[in-house]
Amino acid sequence: MPVTLNSTSEFPDPNSANADGLVAIGGDLGIDRLLAAYRRGIFPWTANPITWWSPDPRGILELDQFHVSRSLEKIIRQGTFTITKDQAFAEVIKGCAAPERRGVWITDEFIEAYTQLHRHGHAHSIECWQKGELAGGIYGVAVGGLFAGESMFHRADNASKVALFHLVQHLREHGFILFDLQMVTPATRPFGAVEISRKEYLRRLAEAVAKNCSF
Repeated sequence: MPVTLNSTSEFPDPNSANADGLVAIGGDLGIDRLLAAYRRGIFPWTANPITWWSPDPRGILELDQFHVSRSLEKIIRQGTFTITKDQAFAEVIKGCAAPERRGVWITDEFIEAYTQLHRHGHAHSIECWQKGELAGGIYGVAVGGLFAGESMFHRADNASKVALFHLVQHLREHGFILFDLQMVTPATRPFGAVEISRKEYLRRLAEAVAKNCSF
């Protein structure tokens, strides 16, 4: 059974998750709690109530096996978009939470919590601009050599794909070794997203969080 957290309790072993990957319920979305979760291979998925998850299998993107299609290569070469880093985090997370996007789980509580993480240097965004307007982007959490991708969105065709490409390039250049996707989706599979066991993920996570990488 999932553990019920209070304001002081620590996370249980992620291997104690139920068949769906649910580890715990409750607690808060404060900075210390969120960082402790990511370090243990756990992430929040709902806010009312707060639920904490560690699925098995786990979706990741192998940084050295990232696949770029010929059509995307062409778009990148054309310079259709301007790319920035951490210049519009709030706009990116709100874009990911837009009500017209089906199945969105990013509530106001999540927006506030991850914006606080960003203000303290733990959450980051890559922005994709077209003609001075935000066309798409991606955001996530960096802990050591781990980058946990949370969500991406686009308002112009291919904008989120271009943002993902530049994020992967940035992570490679700065020594990150684990790009967590939580789960593989139709949007990430074409880029080379794969599933690994929770056991393997936690082994690689321990190596990643021990690194000292700067986003």
